[in-house]
Amino acid sequence: MPSDDDQISSAELQLSESAEIGEASLDDKHRWSELASLINDAQEAYYGQDAPTISDAEYDGLMRELQDLEARFPQLRTPESPTQRVGAAQRITDFAPVTHLARLLSLDNVFNTQELVDWLTRTQRLLATADPSWLCEVKIDGLAVDLVYRDGRLTSAATRGDGRVGEDITPNVATIAGVPHLLQGEHIPALLEVRGEVFFPIEGFADLNASLVESGKAPFANPRNAAAGSLRQKNPAVTASRPLQMLVHGIGAYEGLDVRRQSQAYEFLAGWGFPTSPAYKVVNTTDEVLQYVSYYGEHRHDLKHEIDGVVVKVDELDRQIELGETSRAPRWAIAFKYPPEQVNTKLLDIQVNVGRTGRVTPFAVMEPVRVAGSTVSRATLHNAWEVARKGVLIGDTVVLRKAGDVIPEILGPVVELRDGTERSFVMPTHCPICGTELRPEKESDKDIRCPNSKSCPAQLAERLFGLASRQSFDIEALGWEGAKALLTSGVLSNEAGLFDLDAEQLIGVPLYTRAAKKTDPPEQVVDGRVLSASGHKLLANLQTAKDQPLWRVLVGLSIRHVGPSAARALAERFGSMDAIRSASVEELATTDGVGLIIAEAVAEWFTEPWHIDVVERWAKAGVRMADESAETGEGLQQTLAGLTVVVTGTLTGFTRDSAKEAIIVRGGKAASSVSRKTDFVVVGENAGSKADKAEELKLPILDEEGFVRLLESGPATEIGSLKQSQSIEG
Repeated sequence: MPSDDDQISSAELQLSESAEIGEASLDDKHRWSELASLINDAQEAYYGQDAPTISDAEYDGLMRELQDLEARFPQLRTPESPTQRVGAAQRITDFAPVTHLARLLSLDNVFNTQELVDWLTRTQRLLATADPSWLCEVKIDGLAVDLVYRDGRLTSAATRGDGRVGEDITPNVATIAGVPHLLQGEHIPALLEVRGEVFFPIEGFADLNASLVESGKAPFANPRNAAAGSLRQKNPAVTASRPLQMLVHGIGAYEGLDVRRQSQAYEFLAGWGFPTSPAYKVVNTTDEVLQYVSYYGEHRHDLKHEIDGVVVKVDELDRQIELGETSRAPRWAIAFKYPPEQVNTKLLDIQVNVGRTGRVTPFAVMEPVRVAGSTVSRATLHNAWEVARKGVLIGDTVVLRKAGDVIPEILGPVVELRDGTERSFVMPTHCPICGTELRPEKESDKDIRCPNSKSCPAQLAERLFGLASRQSFDIEALGWEGAKALLTSGVLSNEAGLFDLDAEQLIGVPLYTRAAKKTDPPEQVVDGRVLSASGHKLLANLQTAKDQPLWRVLVGLSIRHVGPSAARALAERFGSMDAIRSASVEELATTDGVGLIIAEAVAEWFTEPWHIDVVERWAKAGVRMADESAETGEGLQQTLAGLTVVVTGTLTGFTRDSAKEAIIVRGGKAASSVSRKTDFVVVGENAGSKADKAEELKLPILDEEGFVRLLESGPATEIGSLKQSQSIEG
């Protein structure tokens, strides 16, 4: 479903302009009726009950199909069509009706860059005056609210409703911190109608659902519905107990106010004490609009509230009046919708996975669904406590969220679609792989573990596979199937013998062999098989991996809590495996970025005899157990000490990981986003919005050659080069 601020009507003018108008068939008319009915039902569930039964993406698809149908057959388009009115519930509610002083319209939408460019071009063409300014702002996924102030005092607050009449929620809105009851400042108008969006902060959503489930109440499907449900409480004290926030983004009716631009209105609103979004920006060109859209496409998760797009408005109010509006949306504004990151799907089962440190993790098995550019069929549920906290049952329709590269997450169940066949998840008491009784590491732990770390097949395979990761030894030829094959064939009993592998042993693993040919040397043939190309590659990878730095070896040991950051810190301070092994808990804990929990885990790991065997066999096989600086006293110069560097785009001499490594080993911080705290931004081919942000903040920008010089000589040389370059250009 769209946010309450929005209904889908994307590119309808373009469709109707280009479509060949014909007579609708009986099938077309039946489909129109079906679509209208489905959309009306969805709107009732979404707006009237704050309990959507379909996802935004499904709703968008239905509305778009209806628009396309009406564009081809305009005779089907009636005033009652969902495309011609603001979406709203038609049922009677417990709240008194409030008539808005000025209509609170929805927004038309576009879904790709070309549609946005077409809208900007068409809007510009419709204006008789010079080029307009565009106000760009993020589209908050919350509940639209209309506030009315008379002589500076809040007199009413209402929902959008059908755009003309909403519901009176004044007592509830009055409990929201940040909503002024009495305006402050100068030139306060006699009458002021303010529009804004109430949202539930992402950070507090999981806690709210957990408290609802604990008290036997149904959880909310997502933060937007949590905001709507919280605002429609009969008891304002319930609303007050929830961390709702509001940002205002426009004005309706007003008296005694001289305002010429939308952006000027925002400045007035902020001056009177209203919470306004810091994310809006006024630009003058299509390219600048597209840059804004691209930036928040990458940074949409940096905000405290969810967004599903960007709104672009003509900034000048007189030009807004010139453009006018349709029956349901202004012609001077458009919403650019990002690809959906939330979809609905069926939770088929909850199973458990045994990880490399023995942690037993429930995960959701779902009907495959396309979201955020990939097909998802599984999502982690962390632990049994988290399953109960989310209130999900096996058989539920659930809201699945996948934010870019982030691991897919189930937000909550769609309770309204339950039919009684759903069942609760029961955490196993014994390891599903080796049968060992499961137990928490400590009494207070929410996680439970299989204590059979030495011989549990699941843990062995996960640990062996973990060694191949980019954050550990980076062994390209050792994948998940390879790890399992080495263990099931009996060639390895655990990870200790990995670096002892030779061609003769690998021939016993079918995955790494092929049928012998007559041209193969006889001495390489064993039982009609020879080592395949992947087998030779694995042996070569293993030889190279022996020279990885100490921190990667530490990651490969699968010590609880020791990831790349802690491993780097330990390696930098102690320099060798022997020094880490002999250090006390107190010494380990005082390492920057380590602390007591990690220190205890490291010290405890080295008390297990078979762990020591792994380290000693690796060392005997030639795996490096000390960094160069510890062995020779001459490590890399810390040319980037204290500096933050961002690399964006493609470099010819570095992969993303090797560029990051090059920065870190020289004492710098490899950041993923550009801010005023960034010292240098390295820009390669096909750089995105990070490069634009660097220019906007006037940060030092380097090409790949400059990056190499920075690594070798530090910042002084590069700053001098940049100043000289700027002087020449000037």
